Amino acid sequence: MLVNRGIDSAQSADQFLNPDQVPLPPALQEFSDLPLCLDLLEQAVRQRQKISICGDYDVDGMTSTAVLLRTINALGGVVDYAIPSRMTEGYGINQRIVRELHQEGTQVIITVDNGIMAKEPIALARQLGMTVIITDHHELPSDPADLPSAHGILNPKYKLAETSPYASIAGVGMAYVLALELSDRFGKRQALADVLLELFTLGTIADLAPLTGINRILVTRGLRCLANSQILGVQALIATTQKQSDGQPIKEFAPEMIGFQLGPRINAIGRIDDPAVVIDLLTTDDPAIAQARAQKCQEINL
Repeated sequence: MLVNRGIDSAQSADQFLNPDQVPLPPALQEFSDLPLCLDLLEQAVRQRQKISICGDYDVDGMTSTAVLLRTINALGGVVDYAIPSRMTEGYGINQRIVRELHQEGTQVIITVDNGIMAKEPIALARQLGMTVIITDHHELPSDPADLPSAHGILNPKYKLAETSPYASIAGVGMAYVLALELSDRFGKRQALADVLLELFTLGTIADLAPLTGINRILVTRGLRCLANSQILGVQALIATTQKQSDGQPIKEFAPEMIGFQLGPRINAIGRIDDPAVVIDLLTTDDPAIAQARAQKCQEINL
């Protein structure tokens, strides 16, 4: 079975069967724009410039948004978010969002799980004097001239070797890399690591990202964190799906728990309701709000 998967040595077999033991390669060596993006964001946080995250309405996009919201808030930054309406605007950052963020005083825009095809909106943001960082995982424009003029681009398909262990990350993976490295600049990597890993795991599995490379390593660790989640909204959402069809409690947190229970409940909100429900769910520190948002996810998914 291992050979059929292209795993044909003792070393590769050991890494496949024990991914938790595989050391993580430094992200700073993999993404050429990462140091610049970190410099820009560190400066923005320390100077309390307003940072706005432009997300997406699927699980990948909403977990990506939550990753950076939780991180920048924990670091003392000023941060907000915007997610386009699926029903009226469709996917990704647009000129309406850019103009609105500018009017609200935004100085830095970070796109998550979108932006790599948004040439015109990014150009408008630059014209209005805003700093723009794109984090995305979708295909690049076929014509390099159509690549957005962002200050920094973080995308596993942009200037990254196809053999890189980061090549298969989803949007939340790219947001996770940025958030973890940024937290390191403020000495808070250890404090934020498990919570960010939980969100990474939720978004990666729900987005059906390949469980290869760094995804396999991190998801293995993340599933253990989710079993004893530190996120109140995740705790509440798990509680609403805690019983199996035979009425017995779920004993082990497996990928299927995300793919068939948590993921659909989160995704339903983004598709036909207000994504703010999920962002509240994944970022609140109020048990009452966490319970209310989890119940809303349950109701919308029915």
